[in-house]
Amino acid sequence: MSASLTALMQELGRAARAVSPVLANVSREQKDRALRAAATALQRDKKNILSANTRDMHAAEERDLSAAMFDRLRLDNARLEAMACSLEDIASLADPVGRVLAEWTRPNGLRISRVAVPLGVIGIIYESRPNVTVDAGALCLKSGNAAILRGGSESLHSGAAIHGCLVEGLREAGLPAACVQRVPVTDREAVGLMLEGLDGAIDVVVPRGGKGLIERVRREARVPVIGHLDGNCHVYVDRDADLAMAVAITLNAKLRRTGVCGAAETLLVDRSAPKGHLETLVGALLDAGCAVRGDDTVKKIDSRVTVASEADWGTEYLDAIIAVRVVEGVDEAMAHIACHSSSHTESIITANDATARRFLERVDSAIVLHNASTQFADGGEFGMGAEIGISTDRFHARGPVGLEQLTSYKYVVRGSGQVRP
Repeated sequence: MSASLTALMQELGRAARAVSPVLANVSREQKDRALRAAATALQRDKKNILSANTRDMHAAEERDLSAAMFDRLRLDNARLEAMACSLEDIASLADPVGRVLAEWTRPNGLRISRVAVPLGVIGIIYESRPNVTVDAGALCLKSGNAAILRGGSESLHSGAAIHGCLVEGLREAGLPAACVQRVPVTDREAVGLMLEGLDGAIDVVVPRGGKGLIERVRREARVPVIGHLDGNCHVYVDRDADLAMAVAITLNAKLRRTGVCGAAETLLVDRSAPKGHLETLVGALLDAGCAVRGDDTVKKIDSRVTVASEADWGTEYLDAIIAVRVVEGVDEAMAHIACHSSSHTESIITANDATARRFLERVDSAIVLHNASTQFADGGEFGMGAEIGISTDRFHARGPVGLEQLTSYKYVVRGSGQVRP
C-alpha cells in the first residue's frame, strides 16, 4: 500500500472527524438549505452529469459488467430528476437530531431524557449506483453525520459530477465541504483503510453492493457495520389470492427492476389454489421474458420451464430469472422462507386476513408485505425520503436505513443538587 494513499485517506478521516461535532449541532434550516441548493445544482448540471455517466457506461461495456450492474449504473433525465426530488424530500423531513425519544422523572427528582444524536462519521462503500452518492450524502448531512463516500470504479465520473453538486450545496449554505467527502481514487486498498477505521476517524461503515463487497466488508471491518448480504426475496401466492392481483404483483416484484435487492427471486404457490392459477402465473412470467426454474409440478406446466436445483432456492439472481415452487399452504411457505430467505423482504398475496396476519407475524424478515410488490422495499417508498440501504441485521437498524436509523442516543439528566447516598 502506497504511503501517498495512506496519507490521503488519513487526511479524509481527520477532516471528517474535525467537522463531525460542528455538523452535529448545525440547525435544520442550514442543513435543508444545503440540500435544496444541491438539488438545484443537480438539475442545472444535468448535461454534465449525463456526459460523465456516458463515459462510465462506455467503460462498463468494455469491462463486460453484468446486466444488473449495468442497469444500476445507467442515468437518464428521469433518474436525475428523481435524485433531485430525493434531496428535496429529505430536506422536507423533520430533523432527527435532538428528538426526545423518552423522558421520565425519578422519585429523587432527577429528570431523565433519552435524546437522539448523530452516529458521528459514517463511511459508505458502494458499487456502480451513482444515486447512492446523493442518497448517502444527503441522509448523512440531514442526520448530522460526516460522510466519507467511496463509490465503485464503475461510477467514477458520474460520482464525481454528482458529488460536486453536493459540495456546491454545502458551500452555499455556509457549511464545510468536509461534511460530505468523496474518496477520489479507485484503489481497492482505500476500502481496506476505511474498514480499519482510518485511525479511529470512522464510527460505522455502511456497504451497498454485491455479495463480494458485502462479504469483504463483514470479514475485514474493524468498525461496526450496517448492511445486508443478499436480497433473496419471496412472493407467496395463497389459495385465497385474487389471480389478477397475484399476476400483477408477481410480474412487478420480479421484473420492474431485476437488479435491485428488493426484486423477488422465488415464487411460492399454494397447491390448493384454484385450478389454472399456477399455470397463469408461470405463463405470465415466461411470456414477459422471465426464465422460470421450477420444481417437478411447475416443470410439467410448460416446456420452457427448466428444473430447479437445490441451489436455486437460495440464489439472488438479480436477473430475469425466478425459481417457482408449489407448497402445501402458508405453513410450508413460511418454512421454505425460514430455510432459504436472506431475511430481506417477503410478500403474501391473499384475500384471507387471518392467513395474512399469520404470515406477517411469523415471517422473520426485515420487511413483510401483504398484497404488495417486494419492490416497495425502499426507504423513499416508505416515506423516509431515501435510504442508505436495507439492513437485515437484528440490532440497531433493520429494514430501510434512513434518517432515524443514522442516529444513536444519549441520556440527558437534569437535577437540582441531588447526590447519591
